[in-house]
Amino acid sequence: MTEPRYDVIAIGNAIVDVVASCSDELIEEFGMAKGGMTLIDEDGARDLYAAMGPAREISGGSAANTLAGLSALGAQCAFVGQVADDQLGQVFAHDIRAVGIDFDVAARAGQPSTARCLIFVTPDGQRTMNTYLGASQFLPASALDEEAVGGAAILYLEGYLWDPEEPRAAMRRAIEAAKKAGRKVAFTLSDGFVIARHGDDFRCLIADGLIDILFANEAELAALTGEDDFDAGIAQIAPQVEVLVVTRSEKGAVCLRAGERAEVSAEPTTVVDTTGAGDLFAAGFLFGLARDEALETCLKRGAICAAEVISHYGARPEADLKALMAEKLG
Repeated sequence: MTEPRYDVIAIGNAIVDVVASCSDELIEEFGMAKGGMTLIDEDGARDLYAAMGPAREISGGSAANTLAGLSALGAQCAFVGQVADDQLGQVFAHDIRAVGIDFDVAARAGQPSTARCLIFVTPDGQRTMNTYLGASQFLPASALDEEAVGGAAILYLEGYLWDPEEPRAAMRRAIEAAKKAGRKVAFTLSDGFVIARHGDDFRCLIADGLIDILFANEAELAALTGEDDFDAGIAQIAPQVEVLVVTRSEKGAVCLRAGERAEVSAEPTTVVDTTGAGDLFAAGFLFGLARDEALETCLKRGAICAAEVISHYGARPEADLKALMAEKLG
């Protein structure tokens, strides 16, 4: 097998996050699912944007956020996602390239417009996301560079993007290309609503041995397995994947690999905005895993990255992650 060109290549939604503080009353007024993610149409996005206070526009998208963390740590990464030929599409492309990530998918002409996620952050730091998927739903399989996929040590797939048919086909093709090249496939379940719609697909991918590294949080694990008991859920999934990583918010995270179990506590921090916590946890973990570090070290890296991103608004790191690692890991 040839030496990989990339540590990680990821396929995900190309989204620009619009982040603003708000009261719990506003969440209730609009009937939003606090702490969750809801898909909305363009009219809904327009109405919610009008109700927002002063906001910040920050390029986001779950897998793209993970790559931003990986790149900040020194990994070589590439992103596959679809933007429209509009202002937000230009913002996204500029931002992801500016942090050293290769992004070569051509912008899509015409409607719909580039995806955006309107994120309302309540005083307790919880983020309530309302996502208009726009152009990101129309990523064609033809946009996939199979040579680039085969040239990455790890293919990382975002569960959110499994919902639309066109990018789902692109991800299935990417899995085939990665497996053919002998590379690892990582998958993040993303959200309970995705599992409710496509859980059977995910369970089949896992049972067929197509997922090597699976990321979930506690609620997603329960939704996937039907087990309310945490250890029972882990016992069901762990034997079917090479690496299982489950994050547990303030309770830290757990990883299982070939009968080995490692756990880590959450890093102490001041919670400002939980947007991107899971994305950056995955970044730290994958960085360590790509370098064959001990599972506990991989988890520690994930916890450090997650703590950094929830200490400020936005889902991309702002502190020097390399310096943080040096300080906390020695």
